[in-house]
Amino acid sequence: MVNQRLRVGIIYGGQSSEHEVSLRSAASVFKRLDRTKFEPKTIYIDKTGKWHWADTPESFTQNSAESLPIATNSPEVVLLPCPNQSSDGRPTAKFVYQNAENFGKQELVDVIIPMVHGTNCEDGTLQGLLESTRVPYTGSGVLGSAIGMDKEVAKRLAEHAKLPVVPYRVARSWMTDEQLNALMQDAERTFGFPMFVKAAREGSSVGVYKVKTREAFLPAIHQAFTYDNKVLIEKAISAREIEFSVLQNSDHSKRPLVSKPAEIIPTGEFYTYDAKYNDENGAIFKIPAEISPELTAKMTQLAQEIFIVLEIEGYARVDLFLDSNSDPKNPAFYLNEVNTLPGFTSISMFPKLWEVSGIPYTDLLTNLISLAIGNKSDPKSTTKG
Repeated sequence: MVNQRLRVGIIYGGQSSEHEVSLRSAASVFKRLDRTKFEPKTIYIDKTGKWHWADTPESFTQNSAESLPIATNSPEVVLLPCPNQSSDGRPTAKFVYQNAENFGKQELVDVIIPMVHGTNCEDGTLQGLLESTRVPYTGSGVLGSAIGMDKEVAKRLAEHAKLPVVPYRVARSWMTDEQLNALMQDAERTFGFPMFVKAAREGSSVGVYKVKTREAFLPAIHQAFTYDNKVLIEKAISAREIEFSVLQNSDHSKRPLVSKPAEIIPTGEFYTYDAKYNDENGAIFKIPAEISPELTAKMTQLAQEIFIVLEIEGYARVDLFLDSNSDPKNPAFYLNEVNTLPGFTSISMFPKLWEVSGIPYTDLLTNLISLAIGNKSDPKSTTKG
């Protein structure tokens, strides 16, 4: 395809609790994609799960709106779950119109950027559909996405690899209150109050509660069960929240690339959903984080190991805890969680960290697309199709 731009499908929206965040991430990607190389196409998934060919106009790049439009009036489409090829033999994704007026009309996309978050979006389900088309897509494949979304499985694998994690227990929705109370007593003996109760497969601090007393435990557990049937009970440690952005190395013989660290200092008790997205004073950000070069090197290595152990490809944000009460001469730090489809707004931590590390936002998107195409053509990749 000499002098022809790649058609890049930006998938946004989705059925998860992070739907609105996705609209903002997708808007930033649409505006910042390199138009000399790529032609953006937008596909909106509404809250009922229907897909729409959004056909966002190029004039949106000059629009001050921070979110892509909710395109429910746009034509409904389906993505054909079978391999398709363009005229020059490259894999393409084929979207077919379902409305009566244009039934059967087709739109083709050469590479896909999933800009969706949460359940049915970044947990491997969408990735499995994309695998069936063999079209390149950014981010992790089915395995890495599923692992990264499940906080408990991620911690279990990290523990098995002897990587440090915050002490935790697991509650299941089928447990009786008697069993849950016994679990609470075990957690109290092991790490005490306060403790965090977290829905295991939610993001953006959705379904997260800080529990300070025995009386507050069961209500928090049952509230978390409204989001997920598996819930983590974690020790609440006094810690600094340190985040790294990680990129797969295009040279597969080399370890992943890691950005400079950032520190998030919540102004409340912890970094809630509102603090992340609704309260401009919800946190203070230090970029880069004020930690020593020696400690930065150790935490960077841990971020790399987590990326590798959890079978992540493409990119991720790795969130660590730096224990404030540990020995300053030998500080303790732990995996908090990973995010295989982190926010991509203009102020999101993932692109901001790469900007301060020397990769501007637009170049970062180009790199992610190049990785996607490279992974799809690599027979040893877990996203090979």
